Amino acid sequence: MCPTIVNRRHSSSATAPKAAYNDSSDSVVNLNQGNPTMFETYWRKTGKKGDLLIPGCRSMSYFAEDLAGTRNQSICWFMEKEFEEEVRRIHDLVGNAVTEDRYIVVGTGSVQLYQAAIYAYALSYPLDAPDSPHPISVVCAAPYYSAYPAVTDYLKSGLYKWKGDANSFKGTNNEPYIELITSPNNPDGFIREPVVNRHGAEDGEGRAMLIHDYAYYWPQYTAITAPADNDIMLFTFSKSTGHAGSRIGWAVVKDRKMAETMTKFIELNTIGVSKDSQLRAAKILKTISDSCQQNKSDQLWNGAVAADEKLENFFYCARNLMAERWKRLRNAIKDNGFFSLPEYPKKFCNFSGQFTEAYPSFAWLKVEEEGIEDCASFLSELKILTRGGKEFGGSPLCARISMVDRQHLIDLLIERLSTFISSKRKCEKNGVIIEGGRSP
Repeated sequence: MCPTIVNRRHSSSATAPKAAYNDSSDSVVNLNQGNPTMFETYWRKTGKKGDLLIPGCRSMSYFAEDLAGTRNQSICWFMEKEFEEEVRRIHDLVGNAVTEDRYIVVGTGSVQLYQAAIYAYALSYPLDAPDSPHPISVVCAAPYYSAYPAVTDYLKSGLYKWKGDANSFKGTNNEPYIELITSPNNPDGFIREPVVNRHGAEDGEGRAMLIHDYAYYWPQYTAITAPADNDIMLFTFSKSTGHAGSRIGWAVVKDRKMAETMTKFIELNTIGVSKDSQLRAAKILKTISDSCQQNKSDQLWNGAVAADEKLENFFYCARNLMAERWKRLRNAIKDNGFFSLPEYPKKFCNFSGQFTEAYPSFAWLKVEEEGIEDCASFLSELKILTRGGKEFGGSPLCARISMVDRQHLIDLLIERLSTFISSKRKCEKNGVIIEGGRSP
């Protein structure tokens, strides 16, 4: 059967595009969310190494305390000591962030920490001043994480306001602003730097206030080229280890006052962060760090493991899986002219000691076929659910596809794309003429 493509750029018809194909399954492939369940296979293999037994008498206080009732003296008074120690340890091993002489703030996922950060930045300017800059503009270069606009504005705060694409942000020279930098970027996977560069935006009243979201700056996704060292850096348990359900994130903060204000926000918002989740996160992070250290001299980047080792290096294992998925996806759409994917340059990874490609958590797929105006809508006709480019402030010709879900969904994704493209090529080879994007 030949695929059917409706030319929506040049046709006034309101008929939705149809993409008919033969497939071994008629189920919907939902890859809209970045649900990191691909890591389940690794954690099943670890056996009891990642397990945690919490006594019934543990974590009963609002405060972070040991079993003797001694409280953690950290600025973040609800942060478990074990969690902080393992966060610092894994960053030191991976080399993706400077934590020495920095403050750690734990949050219920990195989204809460993002809210805490913009709250703290906004309060760094007096609210009752005649020339108060509030609401302070919040910007991020498009395409940006689709949740940023809603998360910024859903409280209708007078402290800050979402202002969209940082590339087109127009403010006055003395206007403070908050810029978000997600690197590697969600949705397109590219390494990012700040883009707003105005005279007078370095210090004083016009200083830039930067938040770096490093959710994906881990070896399974990209080369670790240097330890990040910025004012506020956000990390998330979900994308680093796959444990999204624990709802844990952390911020690495340079300034003590900012760390205190962020902690206060979380105190007002949720009166702290689940101790049980923190203890589980500490155990998982410890397991990963142990896997890195025990295999440091015996395990190669290709995943080979010494015979006497029982636990694979987590990051090597996860990266090999990501590399295999990306290879299959690229092969599925290779040289077809219908879809395209971004190309990422090889970079030297300090963690692996090798030059390596990037294998982002999401595929930023672009439809190149004349006549198709919305990639996500077209993919939905193949029963592949994705998130359209417009939701990221980008082009509707692009769609974000999760590459970190369970294996059977990735298999179905590649099978359906391959089936569609193969059918299209067969029609063209047999002399079927496709006019205006429509096959007969």
